[in-house]
Amino acid sequence: MPWLAWLVAAAALGAAEFFTLTLTFGLLAGAALVAAVVSGVGIGIAGQLVAFAAAAAGGLLVVRPVALRHMAQAPLTHEGSDALIGKRAEVMREVTASHGLIKLCGEEWSARALDESHVIPAGALVDVMEIEGATAIVYPRELLP
Repeated sequence: MPWLAWLVAAAALGAAEFFTLTLTFGLLAGAALVAAVVSGVGIGIAGQLVAFAAAAAGGLLVVRPVALRHMAQAPLTHEGSDALIGKRAEVMREVTASHGLIKLCGEEWSARALDESHVIPAGALVDVMEIEGATAIVYPRELLP
């Protein structure tokens, strides 16, 4: 019944991964499952340890770096207010460092200028630089006179 010991080890390592999210314990849990299968086939303890070591090494040296690199990449799509950053908008009411109103994607948004010295007149086109709550921080597309 050594396969049962490997399954218990896999469960314990899986639980550790659940709490740490390091991508290490989960790969070791997978290696313990490989060792459990090898044990279930009838191979001795030496073969089980070799299978565990090979699966753990493969996971930690090959799979983990690829997974970490993939997780570090920025998402390809933006959702919610993040999708509005970089969009063009039209000034409906003069935008200053403290207040203003723009039309962004068919909706009216409160706005303020990114540069505190800018006063952007109504009718001007602006780019949305960031979103803070329900306020768009904008910068004029054309240089102001």
